[in-house]
Amino acid sequence: MNSAIDHVLADGPAQLLPARELMAFTLGSHILLVPFGVALPAVTLLMHYRGLRRGDAVALLLARRWSAVMAVQFAIGIVTGTVLSFELGLLWPGMMGRWGDVFGLGFGVEAWAFFLEAILIAIYLYGWRRLKPWTHFWLAVPLPLAALMGAFGIVAANSWMNTPRGFTLDAAGNPVDVDVRRAIFTPMFGPEYWHFVVGVVLTAGYVVAGVYAVGWLRGRRDRYHRLGFTVPFSVAAILTPVQFLLGDSIARSVFHKQPVKFAATEIVWKTGTHVPEYMFGRLRSDGTIAGGIRIPQLDSLLAGFSTDTKVTGLSSVPAGDRPTATQATIAHWAFDIMVTVASLLLLLALWYGWCWLRRRDLPRSPWFFRCAALAGGACLLTVECGWITTEVGRQPWIVYQNMRVAEAVTDARASTLWTMLGIVVVLYVLVFGAFLTVLRRMSGRWRLADEGALAAAGTGDVEGDTPYGPRPLSPTGGGDGGPA
Repeated sequence: MNSAIDHVLADGPAQLLPARELMAFTLGSHILLVPFGVALPAVTLLMHYRGLRRGDAVALLLARRWSAVMAVQFAIGIVTGTVLSFELGLLWPGMMGRWGDVFGLGFGVEAWAFFLEAILIAIYLYGWRRLKPWTHFWLAVPLPLAALMGAFGIVAANSWMNTPRGFTLDAAGNPVDVDVRRAIFTPMFGPEYWHFVVGVVLTAGYVVAGVYAVGWLRGRRDRYHRLGFTVPFSVAAILTPVQFLLGDSIARSVFHKQPVKFAATEIVWKTGTHVPEYMFGRLRSDGTIAGGIRIPQLDSLLAGFSTDTKVTGLSSVPAGDRPTATQATIAHWAFDIMVTVASLLLLLALWYGWCWLRRRDLPRSPWFFRCAALAGGACLLTVECGWITTEVGRQPWIVYQNMRVAEAVTDARASTLWTMLGIVVVLYVLVFGAFLTVLRRMSGRWRLADEGALAAAGTGDVEGDTPYGPRPLSPTGGGDGGPA
């Protein structure tokens, strides 16, 4: 155990490990909420549009309920996101002090987007019973755009850390002559941003659809569950092959822009051609690989579409400038888990598409819905793995080839940081426990409302006696109905 820790630390200061663990825990927790903060508004508005366009009270009911979940999730995201903002300055003052003026604009964009999103969510919730239907909808259209702007800021900052640009260094090694445009639009920004956006949208789609897949398996075969499953799952299924191609593209971008990181994710030790691909497996410190499935020449073929493609190995740079064997193995496993899950989701999407094209109906096998129920959790796992691949594969650099993690870490005592980690873990358990409790109570209340509304099923009055549903559509189709 101590040997593994030493490999991860790579001879860093004592406070490096607790600082990393604290940042990893808080970021790993927050990132589980990101797909819903970024993508759930778009999925909700899609259902909302369907409800208004078709005069569909069930679709409006689903959109209204999803908007309530969106608001609760956003409140939790405020807590976890604020903690991360403080940690950047408290745990990594070396990075923020030297490089903040170069890449800090991304965080500024994210902050403005965050406040704008909060305002728009408040208007959206307020408008269900107080605005005309189409006015309410169009006022909410900027909401997913604000969420995408927030993602723009964060991904711009992270892509700069991976491929820093837009500055020159003076004699003391400090950045000067900052070019903001180049600092934002770095070589990795495009591949990272689109891979991230499509990934969080399909994750949100699979998670939301999974809730209704569970209801379907429990015998709830009404139109409410069918529509709640079909719309988000269709979005996710359409984007799955797109994400598969984007994932391949970003891996190739890493191959060209960060060859040492690519070597870590593929556990390539020696530079050469005809390099094999290993599915899983463990890299030893002497460069040998234990376990895993070896596929001859595939790594070179995937990297450059030719088995003659030369792949840079980890041993091509000094030990202090590359991930350790343990770190490379962690990044490699995270990457392989992503690829495995993506392949399985692609098969699931093809299954769904085949049945829909053949008979315009959902698959009838309960195994399809079992897989669909698990798909959301699998996507959240890949979100975590994507972050691990990006951050661990970049080691030992916090700013690639410009500043090491050990140079950026705080001077605080290690014992203090371990105490902070314990406190944060307890608080996050309480926060996420409260989040799940609120969602369960909301779900229970909605189920009771559904049971009570059965007698009025033909009136269009959706949850008229509770504050949780939209007012009924106007007789003309809902375009100009007045406030309830």
